[in-house]
Amino acid sequence: MDKRKLKLDKYGISGKRFKELSGFCEQYPEWKKQLNHMTDAVKSPVIDGIGAFSGNTSDSTGNLAIKRLELGKKCDLIENTARQANEDLAKYIIQSVCYELPLRYLLCVEDMPCSRAAFYDTRRYFFYLLDQNKRT
Repeated sequence: MDKRKLKLDKYGISGKRFKELSGFCEQYPEWKKQLNHMTDAVKSPVIDGIGAFSGNTSDSTGNLAIKRLELGKKCDLIENTARQANEDLAKYIIQSVCYELPLRYLLCVEDMPCSRAAFYDTRRYFFYLLDQNKRT
């Protein structure tokens, strides 16, 4: 798929930084999937050698909670930034930047309520806000 290059010079975002932010957003579906499936902290005990339990004890419930918290923060960052960019277009911004749905699909199938130019302006603004929000 040929991705449209955004001109983010007026926002002070370099091409390399845009790639980093774009890559961050493209992980969103994975994070959502992990959040939906990472619910069971119960693990079998690790047996080491001949029937002896391993000396490594870990809090699998605590580790799971920490991982879920980290993933949740990343997802919330993207979702809140999309709403901050434009409340009405937040759903379409997420579909575009995270799920890589093409603009034509958003306009024709999803009935996105704005023009191509307005959407790209909002999308650029989203990346500007994401850059700012990730730094804080």
